[in-house]
Amino acid sequence: MLYNDIIFGKEAVSLIGLGYVGLPIAVAFSKKARVIGFDKNIEKIRTYAAGKDPTNEVGDEAVSACSVDFTADETKLRGAKFHIVAVPTPVKSDRVPDLSFLKDASRTLGRNLTVGSIVVYESTVYPGVTEEICVPILEQNSGLKCGIDFKIAYSPERINPGDKVHRLENIVKVVSGMDNETTDIVARVYGLVVEAGIYRAASIKVAEAAKVIENSQRDINIAFMNELSIIFNKMGIDTKAVLEAAGTKWNFLNFTPGLVGGHCIGVDPYYLTYKAEQMGYHSKIILSGRMINDDMGRYVAENVVKSLIKKDLQIKGAKLAILGFTFKENCPDTRNTKIIDVYNELLEYGIVPIVADSNADGAEVFDEYGISLTSYEEIRDMDAVIFAVPHEHLKSADFSAFFGKTPTDKRVLFDIKGVLDKDKYESKGYLYWRL
Repeated sequence: MLYNDIIFGKEAVSLIGLGYVGLPIAVAFSKKARVIGFDKNIEKIRTYAAGKDPTNEVGDEAVSACSVDFTADETKLRGAKFHIVAVPTPVKSDRVPDLSFLKDASRTLGRNLTVGSIVVYESTVYPGVTEEICVPILEQNSGLKCGIDFKIAYSPERINPGDKVHRLENIVKVVSGMDNETTDIVARVYGLVVEAGIYRAASIKVAEAAKVIENSQRDINIAFMNELSIIFNKMGIDTKAVLEAAGTKWNFLNFTPGLVGGHCIGVDPYYLTYKAEQMGYHSKIILSGRMINDDMGRYVAENVVKSLIKKDLQIKGAKLAILGFTFKENCPDTRNTKIIDVYNELLEYGIVPIVADSNADGAEVFDEYGISLTSYEEIRDMDAVIFAVPHEHLKSADFSAFFGKTPTDKRVLFDIKGVLDKDKYESKGYLYWRL
């Protein structure tokens, strides 16, 4: 049995894709089995081989100490029988699914697939992708037949980048194979590293659907909070105070307004609505939520300008700093960050913000967005500061230092996620604003 071969070291587990999802899985499995970690990015492989973790998901020490065979040589995949595919599934500029990474990974694996293997897909997709798109690619490139020569399964990734509490090991793992035998093997293999338990979904499509609605549900709830924030702002009511009051009821859900970026929550809903369109149904709630969340960067920038006007400050050429550029706090990932929407909208008003984020890779930010990051120490004498991403190390920062010689009654402080002490800054004369 494949499970026994894995635990006794006769067969290896492979990871195809070593990013924010694949790396933690590879490192976790390496404590229990032989692991081959494959990624086409040679620079990434060299970084891991040197014991460095640029994702900050497991840390340099764990990468350095692990026994993963990091490689960019696809032929090494032939040395494994249990394959886990964890590659990005973004959307294109027109917001339709971009399955190019998934298809490419399937072709690569197919060329090196051997008889008796199990292939598990973890990438977020709409229901049907694993069986209708991935399987034919595997068969075409391997010359093997699914169900006879190899088996497939789906187990949606649930890793939350930057979250040091909810980890692979303590999050329930959903699995589903093409048949009961495959499901059992996959469940037992994942059980080697997942302590929270394994949930066997009724089918691969059910597992795919479960994943795509997890993030869609969160996106919709945040959109509702964002809409409330817009409404209450017009009424002159503090949204955070409203939510704290409403939260005293036992069944009130704890969501807060914010900028929804990254490669999951702001992307996955489009996979579901795309498939719905193919089936002849046009989504109402899901796309409405997306429309609200996609517009929040503009909304924030617009309110920055209004706040500057209230303080009788010049708009064009205003000295403004944005603190934080990653898509979420305590994470170095800048993919699909919504802070860029705030930045670009401010440019339209003649404001060129300076941006600082010690969590982000400066070279990556410049290559992707054309923005040169500055250091926190260089931020002085600002008219306005946008606390965009509340990294833990910034929560206790001395924000008055960023304003320097600017009179306190001329200071504009935007605390997008509302983590600072509102009364503290308003009592000093600041114009304080939060969603």
